[in-house]
Amino acid sequence: MTTVRLPLFPLNSVLYPGLVLPLNIFEERYRAMMRELLKTPEDQPRRFAVVAIRDGHEVAPSAPGMPDPTALPDRGPTAGFGDEPTKAFHSVGCIADAATIRERDNGTYEVLATGTTRVRLLSVDTSGPFLVADLEELPEEAGDEAGALAEGVLRAFRQYQKRLAGARERSLSTGSDLPDEPAVVSYLVAAAMMLDLPAKQRLLQAPDTASRLRDELKLLRAESAIIRSLPSLPAAELTRGPTSLN
Repeated sequence: MTTVRLPLFPLNSVLYPGLVLPLNIFEERYRAMMRELLKTPEDQPRRFAVVAIRDGHEVAPSAPGMPDPTALPDRGPTAGFGDEPTKAFHSVGCIADAATIRERDNGTYEVLATGTTRVRLLSVDTSGPFLVADLEELPEEAGDEAGALAEGVLRAFRQYQKRLAGARERSLSTGSDLPDEPAVVSYLVAAAMMLDLPAKQRLLQAPDTASRLRDELKLLRAESAIIRSLPSLPAAELTRGPTSLN
C-alpha cells in the first residue's frame, strides 16, 4: 500500500485522472495552501488532493448567519465541514497537480491543475491553516473486457452527444477526437456526462475500468432515452470542468 500526505481541497464536484481543474482561490485557508505549494521547486509537482463533499459547504459563510444574524461565521480549515471533517467527505478522491498557480494583485489565486491518481482518504489533520490528509493511492485495474466495453461506451457517448446537441445526421466528434485507451475513455466520459454528484462519485470509485465502463454504458443508454424528448442542450467539454468558486 502506497500512502501519501498532501494538502486537502474539498469541492462540490468530482475530479478524475486526466481532467483539468480550474480554481479561483479566495478563502484564506486555500490561499495558505497555495502559498505552501509555491514553496515547492518548479521542477517538482505541486500536488494536493481533491475530494468531493458529502455533507458540508465548499465556501465557508463570510457573514453573520441565520437564524441568529449576530452569529459569527465559522473560521479556520474545517469551516463548513463540522467537527469531524472526514465524515463530511467522500472516501475516494483524486490527486491534482497544479501546473499553474498565479497570484493576483488582491492576494487571491488563479490555479490550473490536472487530476493524476485516485486516492482513498485515510485521515484528516486539522491542526494547521489548511486541511492535510493521509491518503492511499489506488491502482487502476483494467478488469474483464475493458477494451470491448470502451468501444461500446464511445459509440453510446457519440449518440449521447448528438442527443444533447439536437444533431440528427452527424457525430459531434470524429474518431480522432476521442481516445481509445479504456481507462482514459472511462474518465473522460464520466466527466462529460450530465450526472449528479453521487453518480459521478460512484464512477470515480469503481473497482476497475471495466466496472466503470459497464456502469457508464447503462447510464448513457438511459440518459439518451430521456433526452430524446427534451429541448436541445449544449454538449459538455470533455477535459475541463467549471471553475470552482471555493
